[in-house]
Amino acid sequence: MSLEGTQAPTLAREEYEVLLDAAETYREALVVRLCGDVGLRPRELTELTVDDVEQVRIEPPRYLIRVPTVDGGDGRTTYLPTRVERELRRYARSNGLTTDDRIFPVSARRLQMLVSDVADRAADLFDRPELADVSTSDLRQYFARRALVDHGVNPRVVKAAGGWRSFEALEPYLPDPTDAEIVDAFDAVERPSGPGRDRGDGQVVGDDSVIRLLLAASDRYALLRLDADGYVERWNRSAAAMFGYRAGEIVGTHVSTFYPDEAVDDGVPERALSTAIDESGYEHEGWRVAEDGSRFRATEVISPLRDEQGRHRGFAVFVRDVSPAHEELEELRTRRDELERRYAVARAHRGVTRALLEATDHEGIEASTCAALTADRVYECAWIDRATHADRRPNSRAASGIDPDAVDRLVPDEWREDGPEGPDAATEPTIAVATDVALAVDEADDGAEATGVLARVPLVYGDTVYGSLTVATDAAEAFDETERGWLETIGQQVGYAIAAIRRRNLLLSDRVVELELECRDDDSFFVAASRRLGCRFELDSLVPVSESTQLYYLRLEGASPADVFDLAAEDAGIEDYRLVETDAEGWRVEFVVDSSCPIVTLTEYGTTVLDARFEGGTATITAECAADADIRTIVDGLRAVFPDSELVGKRETERTVRTAREFREGLEDRLTDRQEASLRAAYFGGYYDWPRESTAEEIADAMGISSPTLHNHLRKGQHELLRTFFDDPGDDSRGPD
Repeated sequence: MSLEGTQAPTLAREEYEVLLDAAETYREALVVRLCGDVGLRPRELTELTVDDVEQVRIEPPRYLIRVPTVDGGDGRTTYLPTRVERELRRYARSNGLTTDDRIFPVSARRLQMLVSDVADRAADLFDRPELADVSTSDLRQYFARRALVDHGVNPRVVKAAGGWRSFEALEPYLPDPTDAEIVDAFDAVERPSGPGRDRGDGQVVGDDSVIRLLLAASDRYALLRLDADGYVERWNRSAAAMFGYRAGEIVGTHVSTFYPDEAVDDGVPERALSTAIDESGYEHEGWRVAEDGSRFRATEVISPLRDEQGRHRGFAVFVRDVSPAHEELEELRTRRDELERRYAVARAHRGVTRALLEATDHEGIEASTCAALTADRVYECAWIDRATHADRRPNSRAASGIDPDAVDRLVPDEWREDGPEGPDAATEPTIAVATDVALAVDEADDGAEATGVLARVPLVYGDTVYGSLTVATDAAEAFDETERGWLETIGQQVGYAIAAIRRRNLLLSDRVVELELECRDDDSFFVAASRRLGCRFELDSLVPVSESTQLYYLRLEGASPADVFDLAAEDAGIEDYRLVETDAEGWRVEFVVDSSCPIVTLTEYGTTVLDARFEGGTATITAECAADADIRTIVDGLRAVFPDSELVGKRETERTVRTAREFREGLEDRLTDRQEASLRAAYFGGYYDWPRESTAEEIADAMGISSPTLHNHLRKGQHELLRTFFDDPGDDSRGPD
């Protein structure tokens, strides 16, 4: 190749493209383009900054470079093609350059050597020895030739843009025109420009230019060429950016290098090439492997290349990195699966609710709950354990989707230590989750174990834990916060249903079993207080205030209320206390208790507490339950909360049923005539309506008595009415006042 200003053949367009393909970095390609497409000298490149680029037209965008003044010369302005402007700004951004920083802070000699290295590489890679001597001067000569000959740019413009001092300096780049060229030149004046011709903006937009503009616009597209056997023949910057290989590392390597090992073993690359030949093209999507071993999702279009005789001579391969779209699609699929599972869990929850409404006994509740949770394969299996206090092992187990005897194989060791109802379940019902649990053995996969996740939730009502529900699934994303909340709700629903069934059975049962139990556990405040003070508490009434708070009314003997209240102040479970009344035999006291008590625990297991006394550190409780109730479950439930408890006696009795008539007759026996008359007059006179239809003075005047006398009769009559309803009707120890 010649130096600037001497007569010699200039670079052809195809040779220039080969040089660009041989550039291994964006820096090398940018230097080649600034010399070959813009006409800058190496010395000018060393002073160039981003601030020297100026946009002079908005639509379509057009750019100029205010070329820096070097070596005492005059500054000039040259045209900057849009595609080169994009690459220049991309290079500046990727290197963190400011507008004032030099783009190439090296010497002019270093840039000349860079171009020489690219030329040597192009000669070796593509077997083009004539390219080895290409220099920056040859690139400027290529710029002039393309502008003057291919694009027909005004020579005065080329002279000014390229910085030549005279038109004579451009003369070597212009060969003598042939006759055909003369005709063609003037023929162009008489007809409009065709495809690939000058469109008036100084650029020719042909097929190759469009492709290169597309490749330069994004680093997610690559174009490479294979020989007839599938080996890499041409490699450019777009391919280098996508796969990470330099041209010297990959040219001559088979295309299977870009495929995962499993695809190569399956013959995917060879089938893709053969299909492209048979069908004149082939498009498919799959995983591709970069130089660093990372994988990305790509769409690949393979087109066979043929010579003029139609002989196959290679392949053009267009690769598009579709990883972002693939990742977005996978995220959508994952989200869809999550929503489908959430909907399935919601259906199972509704199924449990329906099953609880239809169940008639404790066992039915457990069986129907497990069946509802596994009905649509929301969970692989489900089971419910009831625990005993003696050995902490289930004595009753309902299961669905798994044999009850096979459950122990799935239970993690750490759960065995906690017992079936779970850790601290009596005080704070929480979900326990175990991962990587072996659910089954896959015989089709060399005996590999299928693993899954277990979740366990206690079945609770108030402070009572009836057992635990465990579900298992092989869904990887199971038991998120929402699903755990649903399971906790199911645990509470089942607990409430069990308590309701037990109470209903007790109410409807003609025969009952009367139980006598003793508790010596100091976890009960009244047991501990009776032991420390040597006193006696006798339960008058228990009033539920909320799910966890109870109002106790008790008779106290043998210790002063002040001493008892001092102990109560130290107990975190006692919220409040007060003295209600004092009589000759002792005191009536009130306690607001927010903690477990043997009486409450027995009530939550569906019993009715008839009598309870706390004396000398022992609680003696008499309660009744339905004849078909599971007494062992009741006693074990009490012992699970208060271990030092035992059943000391039981007997089956007939339940006495009182009719409404008997209740009324019993009430009439307790009321005096004046009390009954006052209540009737007040009731029918509208005294108890709201708003009142009559005042006490009006009722008293109608009866011919004073208002205080009426109030006295009403108060005592109401007392007897409530006493008859709440107390034992046969207890006449406290007659009418």
